[in-house]
Amino acid sequence: MAVTSLESLSSIIDVSRRNLRVVVSGNGAVPWTVVGALDELLPGYRLHMLNAPAGLPDRTGVVLESAFVGVGMRRSDRLAYLPCRLSQVPRLFARRLPVDIVLLHTSTPINNKVSMGIEVNILPAAIESAKAHGGIVIAQANPHMPYTYGDGEYDVSIFDAIIEVDEPLGGHSVQAQTAAGAKAVKAPAAPSKGIDRVESAQIIGRLVSDRISDGSTLQMGIGEIPDATLAGLLAKKGLGIWTEMLADGVLALDDAGALDPDRMLVSSFVHGSATLNEWVHRNDRVRILRTETTNAPSNISKNPLMTSINTALQVDLLDQANASRIRARIHSGFGGQTDFTVGAMHAPGGQAIMALRSWHPKADQSTIVPLLDEPVTSFQHTAVVTENGVAEIHGCDENTQAANLIEFAAHPRIRDELWEEAVSLGLV
Repeated sequence: MAVTSLESLSSIIDVSRRNLRVVVSGNGAVPWTVVGALDELLPGYRLHMLNAPAGLPDRTGVVLESAFVGVGMRRSDRLAYLPCRLSQVPRLFARRLPVDIVLLHTSTPINNKVSMGIEVNILPAAIESAKAHGGIVIAQANPHMPYTYGDGEYDVSIFDAIIEVDEPLGGHSVQAQTAAGAKAVKAPAAPSKGIDRVESAQIIGRLVSDRISDGSTLQMGIGEIPDATLAGLLAKKGLGIWTEMLADGVLALDDAGALDPDRMLVSSFVHGSATLNEWVHRNDRVRILRTETTNAPSNISKNPLMTSINTALQVDLLDQANASRIRARIHSGFGGQTDFTVGAMHAPGGQAIMALRSWHPKADQSTIVPLLDEPVTSFQHTAVVTENGVAEIHGCDENTQAANLIEFAAHPRIRDELWEEAVSLGLV
């Protein structure tokens, strides 16, 4: 396909059609130039994107559609949220949500191929849906986009248009043993009251990293707690990565020699610094694969000592976690948490860790609650870790689980209340 100008897009897009479904690279790979041009062309359409950043078109005529809601769609009156595990979104494109237009942010061509670079996940399925339904595929080719190997490599011939740009990546602008057999670990000596965010993250990170042995396979996200966990992993050996998102922490692990040099590092997208983008560029050790592969519990479970580390807004005494909604309104979505929790629990020696602070300072409330009022994102974890300690979950009866959560995970100021609620729930 020859390089095309922005002005010529109107010749390949039927602007008279309404409610076209447009699937676009999300996270840090939004093709801003082409998104803007398309928005000027189409009076109305459905914009489908994962974890949309701020700055997207949000106007009358545009429906914002997503299975994982980012700040660019959150709280919008035009949001159409799709409750769905990420591993299942590609099936939606094939069966229920036919795609009309795909806008991709790609590398510039190398040997007649471009790469989706830092964002692959659901996009190959979107391309297949568009091709099957007479839709079109447009690439915004950018020299700043790294060329990554895997499922995001495509011959230039598949594109209906390639628009060349040169723009930076990124945004637009427990009474401990109450229940018989209870197992728990107290946190390092540090009072819960008065611990700041940094110190609490460090404690949680240390408790999590202590559970990870040499040769483990990791799935981690981004943020203070994953970053703090990394500090305790630098002395480990033979670690592998099978994750949904590859973040900057992989650089520190690689520099420390903690990664197994013979294992491929697998992810479905990359989200981090320019240094990380440079590191993944044409890196033979990295594979960026489609979501159906990375997030399939059957694939996750094949990894040795698979360790999934996730967080939540709340965890209740039945070990149910809410990571998706606040006061019934969607905040993010299932994401890959359910996929990786299930996959890790079925892996040889695997574990699914839920790591979070015990108290939410902004809301001024406990993150360990008697019973969720919100829909459940995941459940049946191996352990719940807070700055107060480790509440062992897997293999414990429900009374023991509740006791461990109260005494080893919950904030001291809420424990008496939780014990009373546990009695009313028949958990004591």
